[in-house]
Amino acid sequence: MSAHLSTVGDTSGAPTLLVLLPGAYMTAADYVQAGFFAAVTRRRLPLDLLTVDLDLASVSSGEALPALQAEILSPARQQGCRSIWLGGISLGGLLALCHNADTPGSVDGLCLLAPYPGSRLTANAIARAGGLARWQPSADELADPEFRMWQWLQKPPADFPVFVGYGAEDRFAAGMREIAGRFPPAASHVIPGGHEWPVWQRLWDHFLDCRLLPT
Repeated sequence: MSAHLSTVGDTSGAPTLLVLLPGAYMTAADYVQAGFFAAVTRRRLPLDLLTVDLDLASVSSGEALPALQAEILSPARQQGCRSIWLGGISLGGLLALCHNADTPGSVDGLCLLAPYPGSRLTANAIARAGGLARWQPSADELADPEFRMWQWLQKPPADFPVFVGYGAEDRFAAGMREIAGRFPPAASHVIPGGHEWPVWQRLWDHFLDCRLLPT
């Protein structure tokens, strides 16, 4: 599908496309090995699933997400895909949130599995302001995609579907709880466990079974 971004999965013209981004040091193929594609096939869902390779250098340089939009999301929309969802695990979840904040309307929903809430620098700046509700970002802060993500989270659209799942013992659980708290309670799911594949696999099963995706 792309000359620059490597993907795993095929598009068959299903009414919904879900694009999953990898966590740090993960690959698109890791989703195959973890059974994510098999879980979709087993349920016979009308869903095309693509997983994407993003190297950390392209993420750091700011090239990864524009490439995602140009090479995958925009073409899918132009080809008539009715509903496009974006998501990921850990860093992939953060990147999905950042892309959604910077490119409104590019996707129709988010699937966030243990989304990394961002750096301690970002969290501390918001905490010093008295929390997210009282924080007013500076121009310098808004040069950073993490801060723009949190600005979007201050008032996300009420009708925008988002799933946030994470393990209760995840080392980033406090920040994930803050993200989940920006959406209706039904949009989040917390299970025992840490920042690890067995937890993400169970959350994926729950996401597919809770039928948030359009059919």
